[in-house]
Amino acid sequence: MRWSRLFVPTLRDAPGDAEFASHKLLVRGGFIRQLQSGHYSMLPLGFRVHEKVTQVIRDEINAIGGQEMSLPIMHPASLWQASGRWDSVGDELFRLTDRKGADQALAMTHEEAFTSVFAEVSSYKQLPMIWYHFKTKLRDELRPKAGLLRVREFVMKDSYSFDVDETGLDVQFQAHHQAYSTIFSRLGLDALPVQASSGSMGGSDSIEFVVPAVAGEDDIAICRSCDYAANIERATSQIAAVDDGAGAAETTRFPTPGVRTIAALEEVDGGAPADRQIKTLVMNLDGELTLVLVRGDHNLVEQKLIDHTGAVVAEPAEADAIRAALGASPGSLGAVGVSGLRIIADPALQGRVNMTTGANEDDWHLSGVDVDRDIAVDEWVDVRGVEAGEGCPNCGQPLELVRAIEVGHIFKLGRKYTEGFGITVLDQNGKAVVPIMGSYGIGVGRAMAAVVEVHHDDNGIVWPTVIAPFEAVITVVKVKDEPSMQLAEQLYAELQAAGIDVVLDDRDARAGVKFTDAELCGIPFRLTIGPKGLESGQLEFVTRTTGDKQDVAIADAAALIIDSVEGSR
Repeated sequence: MRWSRLFVPTLRDAPGDAEFASHKLLVRGGFIRQLQSGHYSMLPLGFRVHEKVTQVIRDEINAIGGQEMSLPIMHPASLWQASGRWDSVGDELFRLTDRKGADQALAMTHEEAFTSVFAEVSSYKQLPMIWYHFKTKLRDELRPKAGLLRVREFVMKDSYSFDVDETGLDVQFQAHHQAYSTIFSRLGLDALPVQASSGSMGGSDSIEFVVPAVAGEDDIAICRSCDYAANIERATSQIAAVDDGAGAAETTRFPTPGVRTIAALEEVDGGAPADRQIKTLVMNLDGELTLVLVRGDHNLVEQKLIDHTGAVVAEPAEADAIRAALGASPGSLGAVGVSGLRIIADPALQGRVNMTTGANEDDWHLSGVDVDRDIAVDEWVDVRGVEAGEGCPNCGQPLELVRAIEVGHIFKLGRKYTEGFGITVLDQNGKAVVPIMGSYGIGVGRAMAAVVEVHHDDNGIVWPTVIAPFEAVITVVKVKDEPSMQLAEQLYAELQAAGIDVVLDDRDARAGVKFTDAELCGIPFRLTIGPKGLESGQLEFVTRTTGDKQDVAIADAAALIIDSVEGSR
């Protein structure tokens, strides 16, 4: 490829809304352009990187027996109704009605579609199956941002395993776990597997692969002393015991005019420290008002509540509904003496005495609350968010919270979809059994962005060779110098013949502009040909990752590039 024929619209400045390195550099380097919020066009360099990332993923999924397919993006509503997700997935699912009046969905994932194809499999002898594809997905994100990290349209590799029993699923799950570790290693990503929620997909044994980065949107709890790591939506911890003293014989009602927050209650006479308060949250779970209780200094993790209850809708209740049910407004609420409403409490409150909570009357609170005595808790459920410094649930050492980008997700789907579609296969005893599934996803564009987040410097992107848009660039300082161009053409042909993905920068532009573009675009190796070097028989060879420069004899230049590229793939 000749740079003079390439469309690479590099920019001096990043877009004003770009916060993170990947967004800034992918736009500045001419890799992507925004069409509308959450929708990006892959320009030639971006598409080259995208396809190389795709090939790395394809290599490793094929290596564990994956069979590649291509399934439609638009699905009839009946598919999603059969699985229950037509109703359980919220506004993120794009829905439309075709000209015949039929409801359709634009797929955000393909569990239903792959399961419908699997209906043609009839015997355990055909199992296991691993099917996958690379397909555009659409998700109506409320707030797309950060370039390719949170978008509404993206390409994802999703694979699905089908087995006759749990033992087989365990094998496929571990195979994908290893394949993902290899994929991310090849992409130059130090991805950490962490426990996670399966969300609306259902299932169990959910593992996310995450890359620590300031651009991340997930909080991850990790222990440096053992191998514990979990997304905040799944993380648990050991917390220090609180000495409540002797329990009071009964509760005491006391005035708290204008007090509406945990912090304000700490300051008034009769108040209490946050760790001795009960925070009462009124949630709407699929239309059912539910009281959720956590310690005053703890926060609710809604995904934990959703995972436990299976609720489709989980949101704070409206003020009018709260007042009608409890007789007070938020800030004065409590669960003491409440009946007729479901009450879920975090275990950090179990056995606590001398607690303080709202009295269900505006401007009044109760002290001396004995949780086990005074509150009719229906379910004790871990619903709180862990905090940095709390004890690791495995070894007790302090946990650390880090920001991270999710780059892959694997989980055991179970039989939710095969049961929903009424699918069975015959086992080795001739008995009809419902097969079990696993689901495994990697967003290609998100992986690209994650690579940039961890592989860049002040001059631009530093692509790993395996996914760089070009592995090497030959930069001609003066294209009007005939000996320079003759040598450039000779080396260009020699490198192409050796299988090197090389670009010849034959633009009639200043050398500084060419060097800047090559660094911004992250090409791993650069060979510079100029009249002065030709006179001395030397060319300049630059390694992008280190910035090291060295002079190389003209006769040795091609071999040096070939060895450097092959050694870094």
